[in-house]
Amino acid sequence: MSLTQRIVVAMLMGLLMGALLNFISSGNLLPVAVQTWLDLYLVDGLFDTVGQIFVRSLKLLVVPLVFVSLICGVSSLGNNSRMGAVATRTVALYMTTTALAIALAIMVAVIVRPGVGIDLAMATEFVAKEAPPLKNTIINIFPSNPVQSMANGSILQVIVFSLLMGFAISKSGEKGQRISEFFNDLNEIIMTMVMILMKLAPYGIFCLLAKLFSDVGIGMILSLAKYFFTVLFVLLLHSLGVYSLIFKFFTGLSVRTFLSKMRSALALAFSTASSGATMPVTLRTVEQRLGVNNSIASFTVPLGATINMDGTAIMQGVATVFIAQAYNIGLGLDGYLTVVLTATLASIGTAAVPGVGLVMLVMVLNQVGLPVEGIGLIIGVDRLLDMTRTATNVTGDAMVTTVVANSEGLLDRDTFNDPEAGVIRGA
Repeated sequence: MSLTQRIVVAMLMGLLMGALLNFISSGNLLPVAVQTWLDLYLVDGLFDTVGQIFVRSLKLLVVPLVFVSLICGVSSLGNNSRMGAVATRTVALYMTTTALAIALAIMVAVIVRPGVGIDLAMATEFVAKEAPPLKNTIINIFPSNPVQSMANGSILQVIVFSLLMGFAISKSGEKGQRISEFFNDLNEIIMTMVMILMKLAPYGIFCLLAKLFSDVGIGMILSLAKYFFTVLFVLLLHSLGVYSLIFKFFTGLSVRTFLSKMRSALALAFSTASSGATMPVTLRTVEQRLGVNNSIASFTVPLGATINMDGTAIMQGVATVFIAQAYNIGLGLDGYLTVVLTATLASIGTAAVPGVGLVMLVMVLNQVGLPVEGIGLIIGVDRLLDMTRTATNVTGDAMVTTVVANSEGLLDRDTFNDPEAGVIRGA
């Protein structure tokens, strides 16, 4: 079986196992002693331990992979003007897709009206985190101590330092060439580590989903079904519609081939609900499966994992309309335009803040005068939706990366069209 097939099987088995355990627990079908053993040693013990170890193993590769891969990419470009064009085109595409995502979300939510008739007594207490000023966020992008930035996992700071070092290497002549060769060799070793972890991915994914769905029953989804499925519909519409149109228009390549080759990365993104944890796999996929040159992928993928928040923007658009309808507050055209602008800018402005989705939503709600307490209405199903919107974000990262590489003539179309390129097989 290919890795994609094994991951899909693991996802289905994890979902079924978790749902079965939740059904048994909620129905009190087993003796108390047996149920306690299952919860303590199987769900919170084995499944949670293996799942958390798998996610940590992926995250440990993020900083070294971004640092080394980006240095390799920038040093190989060697031309400052090209790097500037790549950066401008990449950021412009990410911002455009984010604006389209939230506009689409608002339009669909206004039509569906998911918040009408909601019982506000469902709202739970929510303590909002204060978003940092935009000035501080911009200043904090530039590191004062690159080693500390790596230790803290501050990806934007790591990107800035890697860009500077890669450019310096490209301008250092023969000495720079020797260092560049060292980083290229190191990059191959790190990508081999990624491949090793990917072969273990089905086991980690099974445990993650079994643990999640044993805790979250179907009842939570049913209580907020209209909101849940509205967000889910817009996420799928954006991923399969907007991304496909942009991809086809700028590259002329097969959308079906693109989505097919992204399946393993998307399954991992869905399971971990983390663009950062999925980044090593996304980078490997766009380079070895889609044929994007490392000089492009090493910049656009880490940047996208940090600032591309299309999935989160969709959640914000639907959630804003949902909360406004739940509190019977009319926003009007000006309010909706403010939501689009605020969320689009916030996707960069709050990129380095933990819990970025809720922080950004707080900013949006405050901007249009809606009660922040309304977030309590959607917290229950947000974890499940977070999995899908992470897959949307990863799709956007890969789409923009491929489009930018194609515009720079750095996309290997033979690799893209080869169905066996970069396939991982075996256990």
